[in-house]
Amino acid sequence: MHQDLIFQFLKAISQNQDISSLLVEHLEKLDNAFASELRSFASLTFANQPAKAVGIAKIIVRFSNLIEKFEQGNHASNLEIAIAGYESALEVITHQAFPQIWANIQQSLISVYQQRQGILSQTISELKENTSQNKIQINDLIEKFEQEKQQSSELKTQLLKAMESQTQPAAAIDLQPIFSAIQETKSPSPNFNTVILYDIENLIKGNNNPQFNFSLEDIIGKIKAYNLVDKIAGQYAYADWSNNRLKQIKPNIQKLGIEAMQIFAFSNQKNAADIQLVIDAVELIHSKPWLQVFAIVSGDGGFSCLAKKLHEYGKIVIGCAYENQTNKLLPAVCDYFVRLPEPKNSNESNNSNNVKATVETQKSKSNYQEVLNYLKKNEPYRTALKQNGVDFSQVSKVFKEQISGFDYKKQGFKQFKNFLNSTIQGTEFKIICVDKCNKISRLKIN
Repeated sequence: MHQDLIFQFLKAISQNQDISSLLVEHLEKLDNAFASELRSFASLTFANQPAKAVGIAKIIVRFSNLIEKFEQGNHASNLEIAIAGYESALEVITHQAFPQIWANIQQSLISVYQQRQGILSQTISELKENTSQNKIQINDLIEKFEQEKQQSSELKTQLLKAMESQTQPAAAIDLQPIFSAIQETKSPSPNFNTVILYDIENLIKGNNNPQFNFSLEDIIGKIKAYNLVDKIAGQYAYADWSNNRLKQIKPNIQKLGIEAMQIFAFSNQKNAADIQLVIDAVELIHSKPWLQVFAIVSGDGGFSCLAKKLHEYGKIVIGCAYENQTNKLLPAVCDYFVRLPEPKNSNESNNSNNVKATVETQKSKSNYQEVLNYLKKNEPYRTALKQNGVDFSQVSKVFKEQISGFDYKKQGFKQFKNFLNSTIQGTEFKIICVDKCNKISRLKIN
């Protein structure tokens, strides 16, 4: 539903049309779900149309500018949609290729984040004044603030580059007033007591020959199976997500609400993600003291030291890894350990697919030969083949009648003539041209 509307908005903007009336007409659809689908729409479009990706991204930025300033509807939802558009555009508008445009988008993100933080701060103040406010709402708000704080922190890092291309320095984001207000509220519900940290490189068995035959849903399910796990407060996956090989698991990461933590591999060191995972885990001990269960999805023995540190703070540690990829020390120091089944070897899968494809190809060739025999034995084709030949249109018609679902394009041929030429190799059939321009061809028997 949102996908069609998104396309409608972007098409109107690309034609320099005023979309104000269109926005008013669809106010009820401008919500957080719209923002989420805008991200999905952008990612899929960029992947399917790489040559047009930058142009489409610029249109999305224009849409974000408009929705950010749109005064009707839910202002908070409008800001979420604007953020989704800006961040999606940055997938293809990079600092290296488009430094000025990249910097402008970052400045727009600052503005939107500040507006969203203002709304959040105001809401916190209202909740403090209303002591009868539902505690669950307060807890949800605190959780949202922590996410906001993380996003702002990441944005600050990015803006260090942006300020190099700006004559005026970017306005600083002051989180202290909001942070002070948060400190005065009650701690979140203990139900959200678990965090899951994924070492993606270990999970895919290395970047050189990654294995993706695993289910993140199953991993989460096995962790949730322990009675000590109530609700998951956060999930973080550490990897160099700029690696094209990881694209195929990105949609599932987003679908499951797992936050992709970007770790750039600036050197040959393989433990950059591991180090960041440890740093974040220790930070979570202090910033979210209500977290009681830390699930570490990795078989790396280096995390045994992290498990011991978590124990010092009274935390429960669940390890999770493949049997053959697990250091012997790690299960020994974890309170619980989930042993994942070994993923099916991709080479075995490929061999199986190759055998299947070979069988299918042989079966198809056999069917094609039967059609040729049909033409040779039945009138009026038998006589025509020996005299002036059979028009391609008639030959194609017979193939479709004799073989259900026949489509030569599925065999990798752009033209029927090419397909037929390949099929008659080694037979008594041949292709002849009956005009000087070689545009009219027929099938004939030698």
